[in-house]
Amino acid sequence: MKTSLKLFPSRYTLVNAFSVLFIALSFLLRLAFMVTDFSQTDHSFMGLLKVFFVGLFFDLGTVSFFYVVATLYFLLMPKRFYGTLADRILVYFGFSLALLIIYFSFFAEVTFWDEFQRRFNFIAVDYLIYTYEVFKNINESYPLPILIGGMLLLVFGTVWLFKRKGFFQRTFSATEGFAHKWIPFFIVVALVLFYGTSIENDLAESSSNRYNNELSKAGIYSFFAAFRNNELSYTDFYKTIPEKQALTNVQHQVSGPLDSLVNPTENILRHIKGGVEKRPNIILICVESLSANYLGIFGNEKNITPNLDSLAIAETYFSNLYATGTRTVRGMEAITLSIPPTPGRSIVKRKHNQNLFTIGEVFKSKGYSRTFFYGGDGYFDNMDKFFSGNGFDIVDRGRGFLPNGDIVTSRKNIEDTEVTFENAWGVCDEDIFNKVMKEADAASEQGKPFFDFIMTTSNHKPYTYPEGKIDIPSGTSRSGAVKYTDFAIGQFLKQAKSKSWYNNTVFVIMADHCASSAGRWELDVDNYHIPAIIVNLEGGKGYQIAQQCSQIDVMPTLFSLLGWNYDNNFFGRDVFSIKPEDQRAFVGNYRKLGLLKSNELMVLGDGKVANQYVWNKDDNSLSSQPTNEAFLTEAISYYQLADFLYNHGGLNLKNNP
Repeated sequence: MKTSLKLFPSRYTLVNAFSVLFIALSFLLRLAFMVTDFSQTDHSFMGLLKVFFVGLFFDLGTVSFFYVVATLYFLLMPKRFYGTLADRILVYFGFSLALLIIYFSFFAEVTFWDEFQRRFNFIAVDYLIYTYEVFKNINESYPLPILIGGMLLLVFGTVWLFKRKGFFQRTFSATEGFAHKWIPFFIVVALVLFYGTSIENDLAESSSNRYNNELSKAGIYSFFAAFRNNELSYTDFYKTIPEKQALTNVQHQVSGPLDSLVNPTENILRHIKGGVEKRPNIILICVESLSANYLGIFGNEKNITPNLDSLAIAETYFSNLYATGTRTVRGMEAITLSIPPTPGRSIVKRKHNQNLFTIGEVFKSKGYSRTFFYGGDGYFDNMDKFFSGNGFDIVDRGRGFLPNGDIVTSRKNIEDTEVTFENAWGVCDEDIFNKVMKEADAASEQGKPFFDFIMTTSNHKPYTYPEGKIDIPSGTSRSGAVKYTDFAIGQFLKQAKSKSWYNNTVFVIMADHCASSAGRWELDVDNYHIPAIIVNLEGGKGYQIAQQCSQIDVMPTLFSLLGWNYDNNFFGRDVFSIKPEDQRAFVGNYRKLGLLKSNELMVLGDGKVANQYVWNKDDNSLSSQPTNEAFLTEAISYYQLADFLYNHGGLNLKNNP
């Protein structure tokens, strides 16, 4: 096999062979992903041809990076040193490192695809920050020593094969010098196309089928594209209207008949008129990755949520509720700030996310203590900084740090003696509930109502939990993790009933997001459907809330059911005050922003594009529709104003006294 093409000096023999290997492996990986999810793809001839043609294009873009690095080395190494010991050591080391990078990236892509059905995106970039949880999770989910050993064997085997084929020898015995030779034309083209502003990763997103778009990408290229663009400016990338028009439109949508706007020319701060107030303790259980389709009340026949199913039937539950996003931080953002998802990173992870007007401020105005409970380290995903910076006390495993500044907060650690089981993501759900129970006992003795926000962790890969609790072995499946979480919630409520504070406590159980948001469409609506249950609410027995709504509406609805009078700047509303024709839900990911009204879906995308669909609930499909300008304007108004208020201080306490 001759790899020294006329386009390249023979010094590139090894780089050329490496490139052929990379493109071949990338093709096989793309093919494997396609076979795995073939039913979800557009597998027409042109659809498949486009996937592999565009995929090859991005593979070449990835390969060009290695060519650039090699070229820099060749330019710096004088011709007289070709083939010397120093040259051989550096080439062998660089080649082995490049092999390790691509083998590791291909393995990482398999695990990432298994979890998200996507190529690398900003989530993978975020994971670099939280190496402890991520690597521990990988170690608990996969036989890491075997995998690392296997990758090293692959590296050594590839080096041996390439050496035997003579690629190293031809590289070391090259006669061309670089000081007076032109740099290969391919390198120049790559620098202009892939490292300038001409080629963006979203070039691969030209299909209406999301799987085809993801398959067209290359993992390493997607990773660096996400690294550059993990925050998006709404006004730069999305459709806009005049700011005053957006404000007026949203004020009209969020104000009920009894509400009164406080600053009508500035924001949506308004006074909510209630009735006779009740002030029970509130315990909010935010359940990791609990899709609605895991519950029997939504059609699941595996009986893995017997406690939640019985609670939903006996108490009050939301049957038409949708998560705003696809990650835990999006769920927290929606619940605490009651705001539609803004593009890019969640506000929980951004700068300037402290001293905001959250539901915590409403609880504070009613005399409540506020505590955030997490079974892992609150440093992960910036949770401790967000909650402590917005007035919550923190209870977690506490390896992280509290924010600097003038913010005073309390932090308690979950001690080793309080832990019966722990994995990469934190203590098991029973342990965190036991800690909540202790703190609730202490709070009730003080005679002050308390609001506890609990984030569970057990329903997360590697799906491990204490053995002997349920009839599904630990670490075998997500169904087991869901059933264990259901068991832990059942045990917690059973124990709580024996407490003096139980009769004056309302429990809210809600998912942070679904187990999977992946689908063939821009936004796969059914994969945003989540459950929420309100337990022990006075007058709330055997009731179903069927209004279409989002996570941002749950707490305002609860406040209304409690008769509270209060000020807020929430986009969420009491669902009982929304007219049937105005019911809506917000669904999105870090780039796509959707407004769902009945079965009509408007999706705003970066690049200032918008697509309207009809959602068919029976097969979860989307059918393109002509754009309704009024519907489009409504969607733009919500998202543009949410982004504007965050970026211009409209969510801050000082602007919402």
